Amino acid sequence: FFQKTLTAVKNWFTLFGWSKGQNPISIPYSLRRDMCKVPMTSSEEKNLGKDTKNVSDMLLHLSGQLSPGITSRQSLSLDPVERVLQLHWQHSTLLAFLKSQGAYLPHVMPEFLLEPDDYKKWIKEQTVLKVGDVKNSDVFSNEHIFVLDDSAFEKMSKRAWTDVLLQVYKVFVLSRISSCNITDLSSLERMQNMPRIKSEPLASNIYSPYERTILTWLNKNYENHRKTVWKDCKKGEVPPMRWILNFDRDLLDGLVLATQLAAYCPYLIATHFVRMYTNPRTPEQFLHNCLILVNALHAVSLAMDIKV
Repeated sequence: FFQKTLTAVKNWFTLFGWSKGQNPISIPYSLRRDMCKVPMTSSEEKNLGKDTKNVSDMLLHLSGQLSPGITSRQSLSLDPVERVLQLHWQHSTLLAFLKSQGAYLPHVMPEFLLEPDDYKKWIKEQTVLKVGDVKNSDVFSNEHIFVLDDSAFEKMSKRAWTDVLLQVYKVFVLSRISSCNITDLSSLERMQNMPRIKSEPLASNIYSPYERTILTWLNKNYENHRKTVWKDCKKGEVPPMRWILNFDRDLLDGLVLATQLAAYCPYLIATHFVRMYTNPRTPEQFLHNCLILVNALHAVSLAMDIKV
């Protein structure tokens, strides 16, 4: 499950996380590496051919602002110890900035975002400060230093960077979703018997108000278009009304997502969706529906590397 989540996050941020098009990333390797670039001379930058994008560039693109005190081309010290301290401060500032925007990251320590070698230098430096200096010992006495071996650190770093990106998506992308007032009376009449999804902040301990807005949108499009999409279906009757409550089980058969596409691209109905099973029961029928759905995504150039 975690690996599938990581892959989905990587794909989304590769496609949509940067200005001027796609920027392939790997979690955590390219994110750590690009944050740790040492200053280059103008000739070196010219030879590189293009600027290396880092997390600061991503935040600027998605939020329109940078972490306070950090520029997109922050100069790092050439002294190894100073450089590690500076990187740790940058990561601390980044986490503080995200938390101020509503991100939930109490489990992510700044040192988990460092490169493995920099993490070792950080641990060594903090151990020296804590053991060798009375004043610094008092300062660090209430802080925990997590000493992890290489394997454990890589797992922790991968999880930390994935969670950082998920929270970036939550606070800067998901929060843009707004609920539009439904003014179509005929639409209201058709949906009057459908249970409503409450939008109040405390109505769910699983989904945010923004996610519940998306669920409402899924319900509305499904109910408004299911009879149109499958009125001439070749593999079953019009599917019954349903209440879409989650983003996994209720989307497995492909029918709900098909109505979302049909609402905006009705020409896909005749070429793709009429061949779907409207009451799939076997794994083969589920696979059949999802094959058609992915082909429809490709037909409208939504090539987001979604596997059937």
